[in-house]
Amino acid sequence: MLGVERRQQIMQKLTRERKVYVSELAKLFQVTEETIRRDLEKLEAQDLLRRSYGGAILAEHTNEEVPYIRRTNINNESKNIIASKAQSLIHDGDTIMVDSSTTCELLLQRLKDQHRRLTVITNSVQLMAAYAGSSSSFTMICTGGTIRPNSYALTGAMTTDCLHRYYVDYALISCKGLDLEKGLMESNDSESRIKQLMMQQAKQSILLADHTKFGRTAFVRCGDIAGLSYIVTDLMPSQDWQTYLDEHNVRLIV
Repeated sequence: MLGVERRQQIMQKLTRERKVYVSELAKLFQVTEETIRRDLEKLEAQDLLRRSYGGAILAEHTNEEVPYIRRTNINNESKNIIASKAQSLIHDGDTIMVDSSTTCELLLQRLKDQHRRLTVITNSVQLMAAYAGSSSSFTMICTGGTIRPNSYALTGAMTTDCLHRYYVDYALISCKGLDLEKGLMESNDSESRIKQLMMQQAKQSILLADHTKFGRTAFVRCGDIAGLSYIVTDLMPSQDWQTYLDEHNVRLIV
């Protein structure tokens, strides 16, 4: 295996697991630990990770915005599990607001395959491209607004004006991080405002978040965890999280 291929696989593993260990990587790739250390050094020089004692962690900034294309390849197994669990919460005839997250897109695909009759209001250009004019039973409403190239999300005054006109059964959102003290968190203010408004305009709010989001902070607070009706995730969070969600009447679906 070429060094560049090995480093690509190291980054794929790091993206999934958030942390890697030199000794484990050496066994996995059947190379010396010194070779792995050189790989990690090169990846750190590209600002992709931070070396720590015995391994490395993913390099992330609180305001880092992961491009949509890259997000479609992160934690796909977890996202599909979450989508499969969340689909039972949505029923024929429901009206929903949907953000631009890749997990929400996977859920919409499952609902489409079940021929659900839904009215979908979204600020996601990707969702509009996928479903507008298709043979799905969705009625698609686009918010309009200014596109953010990294996320394919529409934001701004036009977006918020549109969302203010509608009241829906459910808001489907994801987030960058979840913190017991700071709440729901996002990497940028403009998309944070959209998620806040979607929650405000919905009878119930459903957060789709894989296990890596718990205990993570990001740049902008975008709402109270207690304002959610459901959190759908792939692995059971710690007892502290379970107790908090129970006390605040947020239903946890794992």
